[in-house]
Amino acid sequence: MASYQLYRNTTLGHTLQESLDELIQCGQITPQLALKVLLQFDKAINNALATRVRNRVTFKAGHLDTYRFCDNVWTLVLKDVEFKDVTELIKVDKVKIVACDGKTHVPGSQPRAEGK
Repeated sequence: MASYQLYRNTTLGHTLQESLDELIQCGQITPQLALKVLLQFDKAINNALATRVRNRVTFKAGHLDTYRFCDNVWTLVLKDVEFKDVTELIKVDKVKIVACDGKTHVPGSQPRAEGK
């Protein structure tokens, strides 16, 4: 299974892509090498989030505006949402959540124990 590419749309992912584009334009790397770097980024960020992040946040939504399930990816748009962790409560008017299958094994990572 290939790693999800949605983290390329983060500040870190955009910055990496811009840097790679600049290196390609200067002739310092090939487009093929840039693609390999992006694929490695996808694997590394997915593995890091699966194995290193331990924080838990709960949320409560006032209203589910829209939802979609396509290619094992849920997309939810929620309104009037409260996020809560151990010490903080944050309220937002609208939030979009993209949730991918966490049980799918990402190549290069250790299988995760199931259970909550």
